[in-house]
Amino acid sequence: MDTDTDLIEALGRLVKIAKGDTGQSRTVANFLLAWWNANSCGGFDLTDLWAVDTKITKDILAVTMLIAARNNYPDAYGFKADFERMVADWRPHLLKD
Repeated sequence: MDTDTDLIEALGRLVKIAKGDTGQSRTVANFLLAWWNANSCGGFDLTDLWAVDTKITKDILAVTMLIAARNNYPDAYGFKADFERMVADWRPHLLKD
């Protein structure tokens, strides 16, 4: 079974991927931003997992376990600035006005 440390490391790897500009980066950002604020940032289509490498899918599933088990948002794990940056990069329209 994964420890909290393993799950948080998976989150860190996903955050790093979301900072890129590939299709997989977009998919990972969509997943993470759905956790951050699905109402504003949009949900996540589970079939998008078909578009990412198996390693990335495993990290997404690990983070899903973290979300379900700990009932926290990403800022509880020290990723607030990273998620704010993701919003700026992937959802810039949310920052207007």
